[in-house]
Amino acid sequence: MLKIVIDNKDGNVWDISQIVADVNWKTSRIGKAGSLDFTLIKNAPAQELAFKYANGNIVHVQMEDGTNVFYGYIFSIDGGKDEAVKITCYDQLRYLMASDTSIYTNITVSELVREIAARFQLETGRIDDTKYRIPTFSEDNQKMMDMICKALDLTLINTGKNYVFFDDFGALTIRNVEDFLLDFIIGDHSLMTDFSHKVSIDSDTYNVINLYKDNKETGKREPYEKPCSANIAKWGVLQLCQSIDEEMNEAQISEMLKNLLTLKNRETKSLKIEALGDIRVRGGCYVRIQIAEYGINQPFLVDECTHRFDGVNHTMSLELRVI
Repeated sequence: MLKIVIDNKDGNVWDISQIVADVNWKTSRIGKAGSLDFTLIKNAPAQELAFKYANGNIVHVQMEDGTNVFYGYIFSIDGGKDEAVKITCYDQLRYLMASDTSIYTNITVSELVREIAARFQLETGRIDDTKYRIPTFSEDNQKMMDMICKALDLTLINTGKNYVFFDDFGALTIRNVEDFLLDFIIGDHSLMTDFSHKVSIDSDTYNVINLYKDNKETGKREPYEKPCSANIAKWGVLQLCQSIDEEMNEAQISEMLKNLLTLKNRETKSLKIEALGDIRVRGGCYVRIQIAEYGINQPFLVDECTHRFDGVNHTMSLELRVI
């Protein structure tokens, strides 16, 4: 089912498909590198004497039909006396866990990713134009991944547009999630084997948005507020308070208040699903879910996806949310 190859970077390339087991490929929507872990059987019959592997070696995985799955690098090797060796690999996003200090003005997330990729010699692929320009973006000794995630959040808050950042088989990629809807259904009669459902106002739900900026000329703090009276009556006051750029004008602040209330003033709905595997599903994509018992028939955003391969069996675990 899978073709798994190790490239030693010295001209030696090894097809290890027949000597691996328990393959897991995990992707997340935001903030984490894609990972691949598997068990390699050392000293297997017919194994070439020159066969070797080391941290930093390239590992790439494809389906039998040539569909690309994972391209990354070995980061840990856990072995002992027995023949089973646990190997963990990460894609390029792992290199964005390094810290840096940066100051930018009038920059988009797309430009930020290209600039970071160029400095750290990372490959890029499809980069959608995120359009929104962040007036001032200053980060001191922060992980580059966190910087990019913060920039994506600012873009979402100010435009209502949601983008996902990931490594697509060795190429850093930004996609608008609206263009990342898969063309099949997971649910009662399609792939799903089990699920759990949660509705909550205990995390990331707010019905009062309170923004403020400090006016250096007057020495006063200027507050801006937008409440939702109907949901205050139902849930009580759930307030989000945060500072904003002092250069923002009234129209920009009003738009930000509106977008934040639209995003936050609702129950969070999350799903966990166990299903038969479809390699097209990954963290950050949209997939339509149908579960009659809860009246669910709509696209959900995949927060995390783990594909498991055990012989000919392929299953996946999904964590999803409505946005």
